[in-house]
Amino acid sequence: MEQLIIYLARALVDQPDQVSLRASDVDGARLYELKVAPEDVGKVIGRDGRTVGALRTLVGAAAQKQGQKVRLEIQDDRRQPQAATPAPATPPEGP
Repeated sequence: MEQLIIYLARALVDQPDQVSLRASDVDGARLYELKVAPEDVGKVIGRDGRTVGALRTLVGAAAQKQGQKVRLEIQDDRRQPQAATPAPATPPEGP
């Protein structure tokens, strides 16, 4: 399964050497987390998520044929959580 995901991802991106895949077991299914170069994330996700939807369909069908359940997630380092910034202080009202 890992080889299929990596093969497909490398075919889609401009920097195939930066494709990496991490696998873990979550809720009775195998979770695959795909990481690509930040400038290639859009290519893997595709317009309106169509490309990643197609990848999930292919991986899901291959897994089902082997009697497995899988999930595919794309890691997007561009969407780092913003640190909470304090609200600007309001100036004191004068007399």
